[in-house]
Amino acid sequence: MRSAALALLLSACATAEPDSEPRLALEDWCPADAEAVEAEVRSHLDAMSLEEKVAQLSGTSLIPNGAGLWPTPTDETHGIPGFRMVDGPRGAHRATGEATAFPVGMARGATWDPVLEQRVGEAIGREVKAKGANVLLAPTVNILRHPLWGRAQETYGEDPHHMGRMGAGFVTGAQTQVIADAKHFAVNSIEDTRFDVSVSIDERALHEVYLPHFKHIIHEAHVGSVMSAYNHVNGPPASESPTLLRDILKNEWGFPGFVVSDWVWAAETTAGSATAGLDVEMPYAEVYGDALIDAVSDGEVSEALVDEAVHRVLRTKLCFAIEESEPDPTQVLTDEARALAREVAERSMVLLKNDGALPVDDGLSVLVTGRLADVANIGDTGSSTVDPPYVITPLQGFTEGAETRAVSHVADALSVTTELSDADVVVVVVGYTEDDEGEGLIAAGDRTSLQLRDEDIAVIEHVATHSDRVLVVIEGGSAVAMPWLDQVEGVLMAWYPGMEGGHALADLIYGTVAPSGRLPISFAQDLDDLPEFDNVSLEVRYDRWHGYTHLDRNDTAPLFAFGFGLTTTTFAYDTPTLAGSLDEDTVEVDVQVTNTGAVEAIETVQVYVGREGSDVVRELRGFAQVKLAPGAAETVSVPVRVADLRSRQDGAWQLEEGTYRFEVGPHSGELNVAGTLTAP
Repeated sequence: MRSAALALLLSACATAEPDSEPRLALEDWCPADAEAVEAEVRSHLDAMSLEEKVAQLSGTSLIPNGAGLWPTPTDETHGIPGFRMVDGPRGAHRATGEATAFPVGMARGATWDPVLEQRVGEAIGREVKAKGANVLLAPTVNILRHPLWGRAQETYGEDPHHMGRMGAGFVTGAQTQVIADAKHFAVNSIEDTRFDVSVSIDERALHEVYLPHFKHIIHEAHVGSVMSAYNHVNGPPASESPTLLRDILKNEWGFPGFVVSDWVWAAETTAGSATAGLDVEMPYAEVYGDALIDAVSDGEVSEALVDEAVHRVLRTKLCFAIEESEPDPTQVLTDEARALAREVAERSMVLLKNDGALPVDDGLSVLVTGRLADVANIGDTGSSTVDPPYVITPLQGFTEGAETRAVSHVADALSVTTELSDADVVVVVVGYTEDDEGEGLIAAGDRTSLQLRDEDIAVIEHVATHSDRVLVVIEGGSAVAMPWLDQVEGVLMAWYPGMEGGHALADLIYGTVAPSGRLPISFAQDLDDLPEFDNVSLEVRYDRWHGYTHLDRNDTAPLFAFGFGLTTTTFAYDTPTLAGSLDEDTVEVDVQVTNTGAVEAIETVQVYVGREGSDVVRELRGFAQVKLAPGAAETVSVPVRVADLRSRQDGAWQLEEGTYRFEVGPHSGELNVAGTLTAP
């Protein structure tokens, strides 16, 4: 029985999915000699008892070990090291001690720079490895269906193409050091009911919106592990969904690594989990362990299923050559990591309005105020929390090294009057904190409103009556409504900017660095413009549309469009061109971009595709960045995979008949048609 199961598993790596698209080849996924690894795995399995095999499939404790890591057992008899897992979407978890705190995932999504994100993944991977970990429980790659989701800050945005590119960058970097774990598979975007909610979703929405980024990360970045979600999907919990874990993830996509459960209460039954394809239960054995041994003895679960799961675990350990290393504090909080945290924060902040607010010349006086002006505000205190040795607040960022700059601070912003302050510029720092949004149960959970707190709005409106140059800086994890927008001269979305955020903020405001962030989500005018966010009911339905696709479908203007962001220069786009055909693997959109201003800056060129007559107006299908000096011009080429234009129906992908319109521009609300192609 064991041999038959292994033969089936190995042959699956060479078969094709329903649409004949190639599956991931084992030799491409495995960094080591795949054939030698498979032989060693079979040797181990032949020598292991059922009890030894089952021990490989679960953690050992409800709480982390003394080093702050979540372990699985080491098999001394067979020389098999255990996993040492740790959270880390924005840095090594607080339980491991001090670490570099990077901007949150949503902020990094706003960089639109997968290469920069690869550097972040490598830096975080290096630090968690230095703390003794060999599995990094990141990145979080769940689609932001609604900005009220409490965990919005952990993910990269609302679009699957953008998400896949950014997540693949992180994984590629992280896996130079440790095994990465992409989470949470799948359709996970509610906190307050996350343990019990059942999401009903059709095949098209599931495969076209909520899964393609996972597939991209697996096929392009070769992630070693995938974490299943708490929520139910079309019936069973995600950890017990044969459709998600076995049919799609393992059989259709050919994922060779292991699937790990979310922490506590994710796996509900022994037979259901094992049959569906859950390989490792964490953080301890509740439905696996002795319960799994008994299920095999009773004939409820076949030993072949156990062998398959153990095979995946051992294969991953050997392919990635994991080890149980001693801590190396010299690799934590290095100067390079701190500098990278500052660079990422600079690249992530999005300038949303600029009617003369930026840049601020050195000779001008600046008044800093607002509730969060001098608060260390770096994000959620749930599983993604990080403990840096310091956090540069906005006020500190302005005042450090400011001998030649006139900077003052007023704690009580409502006391600001025209006669109290003669500041040339007033910077008001407001937004959300860990008390407003975060991971459910262990932190704040879902947000309740798109509006800022009443006290923040009162401060903005008050200051705006006493200064004609007001810049509002917003900290938070996702979109914010701005009924006060017309009263101020500038708005900068700073997200949760990490330990170096204050320095980055000062760099942007004083013009040391030109803003280059672009929104990875849509900012709606009003909550009613968005799909319903139901975090109370235990049964909800997701359809094909959310974010900018929902707004476009309803012809609703956003407050700020997906992909939008200003800078302190201007760019001009020449007439774009389209090359290639739908019979090829890719087509290419070319456009010359010219910096028509006086400041060097980065532009993000975005390509959207829509099919005439479709119920989806347009979707992002490619992007590229270019850095241009004043007056410089460059032709930017953006490839678009034809496979990404297909639709999912009846278990297969197909390129639907019709005319496909290719558009290019600086964001989804400002596009020029590059050309059309017709599929017969």
